[in-house]
Amino acid sequence: MPDTMLLLSMGAMLLAIGAFAGVLAGLLGVGGGIVLVPAYFYAFAALGYETPQLMQICLATSLATIIVTSARSVLSHNRKGAVDWWVLRGWAPGIALGALLGVLVVAQLRTATLQLIFGGLALCVSLYMVLGRSHWRLGDTMPGGIARGLMSPVVGFLSVLMGIGGGSFGVPIMTLYGMTIHRAVATAAGFGLLIALPSVMGFLLTPLPKGVAPPMTLGSVNLPAFLIVIAMTLLTAPIGAALAHRTDAKRLKRVFGGFLILVALNMLRKALI
Repeated sequence: MPDTMLLLSMGAMLLAIGAFAGVLAGLLGVGGGIVLVPAYFYAFAALGYETPQLMQICLATSLATIIVTSARSVLSHNRKGAVDWWVLRGWAPGIALGALLGVLVVAQLRTATLQLIFGGLALCVSLYMVLGRSHWRLGDTMPGGIARGLMSPVVGFLSVLMGIGGGSFGVPIMTLYGMTIHRAVATAAGFGLLIALPSVMGFLLTPLPKGVAPPMTLGSVNLPAFLIVIAMTLLTAPIGAALAHRTDAKRLKRVFGGFLILVALNMLRKALI
């Protein structure tokens, strides 16, 4: 068993990371999971649980926190009238289906493969954050019909493979189709719920081999890590949502994108060693 001081230091780290992730979820629409997944990985690895199933536990636990974070963020944004419920209703079935497919795939993959997937996708997201331009457009309105039917499951599927809410993919898609950044961030918080709820239900029913998971792991979700992080994200997600409506986040997004590039490259390095 890990010693008490190590457990306390991991708990303190998760409290700080939870606070940071909550603000990001509300402010940037990138979803706290993009920070939580690598944070959980390094915390659990330091505790001696670097197993072939570790990334599965990190993804599942991250998505569990996103249920609470996204719900709080949606409520905060909705009070300001920023959530596009028409888009959420239209995209909900496809996103949920893609999320469930993601659970089935994650359950078959091992840590190194999931690290490669996370690192590669996180690198793409971070490059878009750094290099993307507000005037880029694919259209003037959100797609419907066949295009929505194809795109919405991909958003859910890729988000589960990374253990994140829908903001990292949803916000770029919505802004590329003419939605304002503030409305896209608010609506993307709803994407997070559509992704996290069905996927976490699947992960709770996904058993792991005995002895590979940290204590008090239910299915693939580690309950202590979930509770510690949620204690902070409940407090800080509304702060991020409030800041999003009075802050020009362009420069901050690029700084965070640069940080995320380093995180993604380090995850790729660990997967290839």
